[in-house]
Amino acid sequence: MSISPLQKARYEYSPKLPGMLRNGISDICVKVGDATSSVADQDKIKALFPNTYGKEEITFEKGSNTSAAKKQVVGVILSGGQAPGGHNVISGLYDALKATDKNNVLLGFKGGPDGLLKNDYVEFDDAFIDAYRNTGGFDIIGSGRTKLETKEQFNIVAENAKKNGLTAIVIIGGDDSNTNAATLAEYMAANNTGIQVIGCPKTIDGDLKNEDIEASFGFDTATKTYSELIGNIERDANSAKKYWHFIKVMGRSASHVALECALETQPNICLIGEEVKAKKMSLSQIADQIADSVAKRAANGDNFGVAIIPEGIVEFVPEFSVLIAEINELLAGKKTEEFNALPDWAAKYNFIKEGLTAESFAVFDILPTLIQQQLFLERDPHGNVQVSLIESEKLMSGLVAAKLAERKKAGTYNGKFSPLHHFFGYEGRCAFPSNFDADYCYSLGYNAFMLIQYGYTGYLSKVSNLSKPAEEWVAGGMPITKMMNIERRNGEDKPVIRKALVELDGAPFKFFAENREKWAVETAFTYPGAIQYYGPAEVCDLTTRTLALEKG
Repeated sequence: MSISPLQKARYEYSPKLPGMLRNGISDICVKVGDATSSVADQDKIKALFPNTYGKEEITFEKGSNTSAAKKQVVGVILSGGQAPGGHNVISGLYDALKATDKNNVLLGFKGGPDGLLKNDYVEFDDAFIDAYRNTGGFDIIGSGRTKLETKEQFNIVAENAKKNGLTAIVIIGGDDSNTNAATLAEYMAANNTGIQVIGCPKTIDGDLKNEDIEASFGFDTATKTYSELIGNIERDANSAKKYWHFIKVMGRSASHVALECALETQPNICLIGEEVKAKKMSLSQIADQIADSVAKRAANGDNFGVAIIPEGIVEFVPEFSVLIAEINELLAGKKTEEFNALPDWAAKYNFIKEGLTAESFAVFDILPTLIQQQLFLERDPHGNVQVSLIESEKLMSGLVAAKLAERKKAGTYNGKFSPLHHFFGYEGRCAFPSNFDADYCYSLGYNAFMLIQYGYTGYLSKVSNLSKPAEEWVAGGMPITKMMNIERRNGEDKPVIRKALVELDGAPFKFFAENREKWAVETAFTYPGAIQYYGPAEVCDLTTRTLALEKG
């Protein structure tokens, strides 16, 4: 297989570890911290996790290793969507395992949780691992979105683990995957299987974080990749001076990606879903906000601009959420068949008009026809609208165009508005990891094995102090149950890891809010350029603007 010069060079990169993990396995000891409790619903979470709840946080320090020596056979899976750095988590796990005892074994289960259920795995060796060091993607063993949540599934996993002599399982994934890790850990402990379960925090959306988890891996690389592309578009817009670019970025449940890209590139507009929800903004108000920027810039002779739109923006708009709920009800049961049998869009439009309340139909009626139709595309498995299919960037530009047409008619606007649309998602999920993500992920994997070696289960691999140089990072672990609360899912109360939303009183959003009025009118674009892997640390080892602002 031929490889690029960059890939060849990245194979040779040596990821940086936190200081205490550089001492050698024999010189790493544990400092036990305080007992923990869940973020909410303590009694309910404790009742569901009697064997793994309330454990202490721990950190690793320099000192004599007191862990019991035994052969380890560890299984690892990648779960959920891809994120840059996953290969390095596995590389770090492998290296720590082999540094402890060359007879230790690492098995990679293929296709995510399905691999554990089907007992489909590969045994890693040096040559296998070396071909994936510091590279993007999850192609080393693939990933999957199967959820591990039933006793039948847990029985199968336990049987397959016993068959292979597993001592531990490492689950690399996001909030849902690590919720599954916590539940699997509880099952293994309750049934005295002797099998430990450790999680690693992954998601480019950035919504798996809290006071302990400062960043989920992949967020740094993905936002730097999107920001490079947005910066390129800004430069093009400033050169051509005739287009408004509406750019949708990943982030259905939270707007961290949009905010980070805005901090990196200083666009004219960036919508933050959490603010839209807090202020109960309507679609009309959002469109007016963008139209104000377009009109003010046009008055200065600038008929161009850039707007960043989070993927899930419509779900934060209260009136739109009501509309979605009514549509779900309208098409419940056999009504979907009745709707699909109608001969044309005009007939379907009348069906919708008769079925919605006047308030929701008023919201529906201001939507561009393309978006109206997208609301009635294929249902999800639960019969609900698939909001992810809505092209929110086209929705916003369509609403803005309508607002500007009204203003032109009233004689209050006389500019030109030519929108172009982009969606950046897959472009960032498998990029070559930045030095930060390469280092962070390798540390998470190395650290995960230290948690296994010291006998912990139901813990998340934790590396903190991330805004500082890697030498000053702090490695340790926290019980996954600390992050959990009870939420309503598909009509049932379920224990889940609480998603982290953009904090409107946090430093990153405050900085954005202080500057956005100026950015809305002026051309204050910044051009981050491509991720740099070689050169001075202040260029190559930069953290995200979000992390830098959060940590002062």
